[in-house]
Amino acid sequence: MSIPVRRSEDAGGPGRSDSARPAAQALRFTGGNEFHAELKRRVELFFHETGRPQRDHPAMYVKAAAILTCFVLSYCLLVFAVSTWWQAVPLAVLVGLATAGIGFNVMHDGGHGAFSRHAGINKAAALFMDLIGGSSYLWHWKHGIFHHTYVNLTGHDVDVDMGRLARLTPHQPWWPPYRWQHWYVWPLYGVMAVKWHLFDDFRDVLTGRVGPHRVPRPRGWDLVTFLCGKSAFLSLAMGIPLLAHPWWVVLIYYAILTTTLGLVLSIVFQLAHTVDGASFPGPPGQARRLERPWAEHQVEATVNFMRHNRAASWLLGGLNFQIEHHLFPRISHVNYPAMSEVVERTCREFGVAYREHRTLGSGIASHVRWLRRMGSRGGAG
Repeated sequence: MSIPVRRSEDAGGPGRSDSARPAAQALRFTGGNEFHAELKRRVELFFHETGRPQRDHPAMYVKAAAILTCFVLSYCLLVFAVSTWWQAVPLAVLVGLATAGIGFNVMHDGGHGAFSRHAGINKAAALFMDLIGGSSYLWHWKHGIFHHTYVNLTGHDVDVDMGRLARLTPHQPWWPPYRWQHWYVWPLYGVMAVKWHLFDDFRDVLTGRVGPHRVPRPRGWDLVTFLCGKSAFLSLAMGIPLLAHPWWVVLIYYAILTTTLGLVLSIVFQLAHTVDGASFPGPPGQARRLERPWAEHQVEATVNFMRHNRAASWLLGGLNFQIEHHLFPRISHVNYPAMSEVVERTCREFGVAYREHRTLGSGIASHVRWLRRMGSRGGAG
């Protein structure tokens, strides 16, 4: 049998299914759907038996309030209170971590429609992406559609494409400097956030493209949101601090903050997909078909990490449970630790590989091994 790629809400998008349809029909996943059907049945039964809310979970609101409070307090202390570098440096790092926490825990669930049953609350949570320097409009396309639908597919998943800077999949062309990418890629991760803030989003809006994909340029309220979001972010990052500090001081601490943010965002993503064990199917042929059902592909292209570490699960917004997230992006991440036992058991029964790294160190080591493998001339999947 042949089944089309999931609609945007199943693939992780917040609900622009009509506009997403042309991109979603570009490829088709084939094969039986028994695993996905049984998995959905068991997860629905899990929520029925436990009485847990899939969205609007009280713990989610408490967490959001705590992280936003941390961001506001640390930002105000950094900009208005401290007067010495030994106070300012750790505060700049903390602001960077709090910014990542907003993205992981508030914006991410909101963007996927997983924060609440109410569309307005999800929209408000998603708009924090604009406040912390990104674009909720572009994130919907880049992450919600292209990454969640085509995870680890070369030429389709833009999150595994660093251009000529690094080789992350065995189907990307090799270049001699990649021999050293497991060393030089870390500073690149550090500048990812500032590049995203000041260049990538503007380029994507002007060109109407995200990687190889054409996307509609934002119009109307989407364009207003994009411009107002960038203005608000630049005011927070540069404008307000410049009222109280010299320009060079502002640039130094902006660099510390964004380096922290870039490293954290990059590491969390890379440990989920670009590691030993994750699958990287070859580009589909002219038939535009993938010989694998959608749900099985999602599981086998993804690796969990630190699944039994409660602190990591809280801080990372459940993104250490990427398997559960890719299968059920519209369920709030506070449910993933409990859900994961159901998902893992079902995967084992159906012979679908469920992989995880138990510690942060083992996950990073696996990513380094993968970078070295992809950096070798004969590196293959």
